[in-house]
This record gives sequence, structure tokens and C-alpha cells, in this order.
Amino acid sequence: MFCVVRMQNDNDVVKEDNVEEWGNCSSAENVPSFQQDDEQAASKVPYVADKEPLSSLSLEQLDDILQGSEESISYEELVNRSRDQSVSGYIVMFFRFVTAGEIRTRAEFFDPFITGLSNTTVDQFCKSSVEPMGEESDHIHITALSDALGVAVRVVYLDRSSCDSGGVTVNHHDFVPVGTNEKEEACAPFITLLYRPGHYDILYPKPSCKVLDNVEK
Repeated sequence: MFCVVRMQNDNDVVKEDNVEEWGNCSSAENVPSFQQDDEQAASKVPYVADKEPLSSLSLEQLDDILQGSEESISYEELVNRSRDQSVSGYIVMFFRFVTAGEIRTRAEFFDPFITGLSNTTVDQFCKSSVEPMGEESDHIHITALSDALGVAVRVVYLDRSSCDSGGVTVNHHDFVPVGTNEKEEACAPFITLLYRPGHYDILYPKPSCKVLDNVEK
């Protein structure tokens, strides 16, 4: 096999001497150098199929965020970091590994739900549906993450089927961390999510406004 390299000068005229010099270059002669370059490039890239380097990257990124300042960051800075894809992506990855870890730790509890839903093992489910980025989360993921973090989550659903007038009814389901007693559950600070197909939106409570009546009598 031969390759012909066409070289042009500033006037777009091919230099004949360059064509003669580069015209016959056997690819077989260059295979060793190509392989060496590939090996050097590959040595610089971690094995992406191994979750340990990926988890260490997410932990390193999270550690950089936490140690970026010894003082609490402002609300505006928190919003800016959350909108930065290079930061938020690693945070999402970290929580995916937390979720997978909780599912594996309590495999006996989650196994009936996973087997009935996807007909796979707990480990296969974590590798295919929890750890990879971009996979949709369902009640199994939310339950595991809520239990792992000890944070209650309320998921709100909009339902048109149960409203005869054609409007929308609002239903919700609460995910309360395991081990929470009734008193703690009653005052649990819920993180509220609005479920849409393939996506969850965060809902913030509307701040209560106290109206002061200063009307002079």
C-alpha cells in the first residue's frame, strides 16, 4: 500500500520535488511507529470500563469543590457551580455511585424489586441502569439515594386521568429514609421533585408573605 502526499506552496502549485520525496511511503514501514504512538497515547488514558478511576475522579472533583473555600460559599456561587457542566456532571456521577453502593449493600431488600422490574441481578442492574450517566431514575434509585443520604424526597405527579373536568390533579409519593420514626417523618424537610417523563424538576416552596396592614384609622 502506498500513500501520496500532495504538498503545495503559497501559490497553490505542487512542488515536484516534494511529490517525489513523499510519493512512495510504504504503510508497513510506518506501522511500528504508529503502534508506538498509540501505546503512548493509551497509557495516558485510564481504563474507562473500570468504575474505580471514574469514582475517584468524581470524588476528587467533589473534594475540590468542598475545599475550594474554608468559608461557606454564597448562594450565587452555588448556583453558578451547579450550572457548570464540568462540576455538575461529576456530582451527578458521585451520587450515582452512592446509589449503586446503597443498592448493593442492601441487595436482599432491593432484589425483589429489581428482578420483577428488569429481570436482572442486582449487580447487573447497577452496572446498566444506575452507574452509567444519562440513565433514567425510578423509584428504586430514589429509595436507595434517600436512604443513603438520610434525606426525605417527595415526588409530585401531574395526573389528567382522574379529573373529569379536563383539569390536572396533583398526586405525590414520599420517599422517607429507612429508620425514620413517625415524629421525624412528620417534620421531615422534603426535597420536592416534579416528575416529567424522563426528567425531574426541583420545586421550591413559595415563600410566605406576611401582609402588614398599615391603614390609618
